[in-house]
Amino acid sequence: AVIAREDQPGDKRLTAYLVADTEDGTVDTEAVRAHAAGLLPEYMVPTAFIVLDRLPLTNNNKLDRRALPAPDPTTTAAGTGRGPRDPREEILCGLLAEILGVPAVGIDDSFFELGGHSLLATRLVSRIRSILGVELPVRTLFEAPTVATLTDRIAEAGSARAALTAAERPERVPLSPAQNRLWFLNKLEGANATYNVPVAFRITGDLDASVLETALNDVVIRHESLRTVFREFDDGGSAQLVLGTDVVDVVLRRVTCSADELASALRDAGEYAFDLATDLPIRPTLFTVGPDEHVLLLLVHHIASDGTSMGPLGRDLETAFRARLGGVAPEWSPLPVQYADYALWLHGLLGSEDDPSSLVNGQLDFWTKTLEGIPDQLELPYDRPRPAIASYRGDTVPITIDAGLHRALLALAQDTNTTLFMVLQAGLATLLSRLGAGTDIPLGTPVAGRTDEALDDLVGFFVNTLVLRNDTSGDPTFRELLARTRETDLAAYSHQDIPFERLVEA
Repeated sequence: AVIAREDQPGDKRLTAYLVADTEDGTVDTEAVRAHAAGLLPEYMVPTAFIVLDRLPLTNNNKLDRRALPAPDPTTTAAGTGRGPRDPREEILCGLLAEILGVPAVGIDDSFFELGGHSLLATRLVSRIRSILGVELPVRTLFEAPTVATLTDRIAEAGSARAALTAAERPERVPLSPAQNRLWFLNKLEGANATYNVPVAFRITGDLDASVLETALNDVVIRHESLRTVFREFDDGGSAQLVLGTDVVDVVLRRVTCSADELASALRDAGEYAFDLATDLPIRPTLFTVGPDEHVLLLLVHHIASDGTSMGPLGRDLETAFRARLGGVAPEWSPLPVQYADYALWLHGLLGSEDDPSSLVNGQLDFWTKTLEGIPDQLELPYDRPRPAIASYRGDTVPITIDAGLHRALLALAQDTNTTLFMVLQAGLATLLSRLGAGTDIPLGTPVAGRTDEALDDLVGFFVNTLVLRNDTSGDPTFRELLARTRETDLAAYSHQDIPFERLVEA
């Protein structure tokens, strides 16, 4: 059995429980861990493996999750090499262990061999910035993936940029660049469902809808982004307006339908068009399919959320619901900042384009040179003509990679000091090139945009888009192409602060 445990608030980790099928009752947990790592993505590999005589069962012969023991730190993957030699290495070992979800890391353990990837690398850089006060590009972790090698790089690093903290707010709080684009489109095109972000939760058992409604209000009060509307002024300026907690009243809409009608009902509810000037950017609907079967749809406008936001949104809703079921208000750690603080901080961080030394000018110069001469579109053998006007209709095509191929791809990534994402990116560029797209293959990819640890538990619109330009010219071997891909991606990660919208304008 594998379950997600939250033994520390806000820190969910996968734990596997094994029952021995051998005469001596032993299990090689490291072999099981290695096998799982070869079959599953990094985030799906359990942190701890616990061997039991038998799995605990309820009176109904179902798994008794509450009776499963908490993992002992010694059961998780830990560093077995040299320990830290000085206080700085001790801090770094602790930070790597924290980010990777393991109890200990030796100074010779590789961040990537322990399951690190680009997203976790960004989080680690943020933690190093906060704790040690130095600024490291993500590239540094690829070049120095162990504490022993990273220590010297930190000694040479520059001072950290200004940390994100709650700040005094002006009368008009500006929109973030990402918000500004969606606000502009909302005014230009009118209210529509193009940028709705739906997430549905299936709920079984007896449900008190009024308690759920109260919990939803708790979450909206906690996250200012979910109670923010937008205003335009006569002078042409615009601002985000955070509504006071005393005027927040989230109504849980309730719909009764059959199981056959559910998909259509969810689709119809997801087409709601938000008026960003007056509507809260969240609209919850509870669909009751049977006495003990419900689906909760949280429809959130993209201007107030992104994919990563679904994690803290779901966790906070669960915390609030459990508390309200017990008749009390939720108790959670206060958020260090709100989205309005982030918008102010980002404007200050980027600086003015009138200042030649500003961050925005430096990154804009990088991207202008990097994307010079980029093709407007890829010439591919399409099966139908490109529409003159975007319809926003699309679909997802699932691709299955078998376990053997997945292990081989991971091995290639580790052997070339790249990531699985980079390997797949190079493979896609190769495919498109062979299909007739040429040798200059630009690919767009989202990045979380949460470059400061204060944003980890915040609901808001932080995601940014990077353009990764792939050069397949000169008939390179795949390893040579992968080396080019690595350089392209690491350079892009180091210049990810400038909003994609600004690049389009340039």
